[in-house]
Amino acid sequence: MPTQSQIVLASTSAFRKALLEKLGVDFITCKPKTDETPLENEQPQQLVARLAQLKAQAGAKLHPNSFIIGSDQVAVVKGVVLGKPGTTDKALQQLAMLSGQAVTFYTGLTLISPDQQLKTIVEPFVVHFRSLTQDEIKAYVQKEQPLNCAGSFKSEALGICLFEKLEGRDPNTLIGLPLIALNEMLIEFGLNPLLV
Repeated sequence: MPTQSQIVLASTSAFRKALLEKLGVDFITCKPKTDETPLENEQPQQLVARLAQLKAQAGAKLHPNSFIIGSDQVAVVKGVVLGKPGTTDKALQQLAMLSGQAVTFYTGLTLISPDQQLKTIVEPFVVHFRSLTQDEIKAYVQKEQPLNCAGSFKSEALGICLFEKLEGRDPNTLIGLPLIALNEMLIEFGLNPLLV
């Protein structure tokens, strides 16, 4: 692939990197320096759209004349934005709160083309949790240690046992990068992953 058309994932997330590898395109990653503090009264969809765009723009400064991908995600239940738990106690609390609930994940995705076209979308995905016992929650957290995951679970692994059903266009969205939408955007901007 020519240098001027390289693909850059403006993220250091191992999950997003593994997802992008599914498209079979050569890419590099970079760490975008962005302030992720929510603005006052900012809605979750606005937050992820703004942060995805800021990350992509930060990546574009580091790698001009490239396709730059930025993404950000939040989980929302009953109007509360869920962060990464960080500790076992917080993970147990989060999962107890999620038991029997529907959680909406909003994933912001921005693509900047080499000629500076920019497109941002927000892709929703809903996870319906089954009613969980305290023993199930404790066992799950102990086995999977999901302390760096918003909502305290890993859907691509044992976390699938926590769910009743999943609703959304693209299961990759839940893990952090909506590949169907990304593929559509790349094609719109002149790069078809199937033809690279």
